[in-house]
Amino acid sequence: MLAGVLLLIFLPPLVAKDLCKDSQDGFKVRLSIKTGLGDDAYEWNESEMFLFRSTLAYAMRKHSNQDTYTIDNILVCNDTQRVSFVFVVTSTDDPDQLIPKEQVELAVRQNKHRINNAFLLSDMTLEFMGIPPTLSAPIIYDTEPWLIVFGVVIGAVAVGIVALLMSTVSKKRRAKEKAAGLSEEDEGIVKENGTALSSLGRKEGVYNQAFSNDDRFTKL
Repeated sequence: MLAGVLLLIFLPPLVAKDLCKDSQDGFKVRLSIKTGLGDDAYEWNESEMFLFRSTLAYAMRKHSNQDTYTIDNILVCNDTQRVSFVFVVTSTDDPDQLIPKEQVELAVRQNKHRINNAFLLSDMTLEFMGIPPTLSAPIIYDTEPWLIVFGVVIGAVAVGIVALLMSTVSKKRRAKEKAAGLSEEDEGIVKENGTALSSLGRKEGVYNQAFSNDDRFTKL
């Protein structure tokens, strides 16, 4: 009778240890308390482990929306003095059945900041091996950055095209004005004594009446 009672007392912890050690659904946890807190580092003991199991039970409750998870569903094994250990989560309906690793990972990721805060640590000093560090929520812009860059580039190209067109038109205008000025000089716009100065360049010359060989002025 006594042997049966002792077996009932010690058998569940032994079975739980075997579930944790032999399971593929467990996660290794590593805490770097001294690195994270320096001189304010605290000692890891059974009370801290109780807090860890409590925070994991809380995370499972939040993820599953079930209030039936307790610290008894969080099994811990392979713990070392360097503050590392392995944990698994058992089903609330069947203590011999483990919660799949994927569900535990989702629960941890969704509540990692609460777990970190409970131990005054960060993702770098409280590591769940196999679970990537939590990332801050991505920034959502009202306008996509690539669209802003595209608009700036298109605007610069448009300004460049307009500047090139204006420069071309200005050059053509100056060329026309210069050509018109040369044409006016050739036409002899400036005149002296009613005779165009440009006519001085003609081969036949200019007929000057003052020096005409008029018989009326040369006869005695």
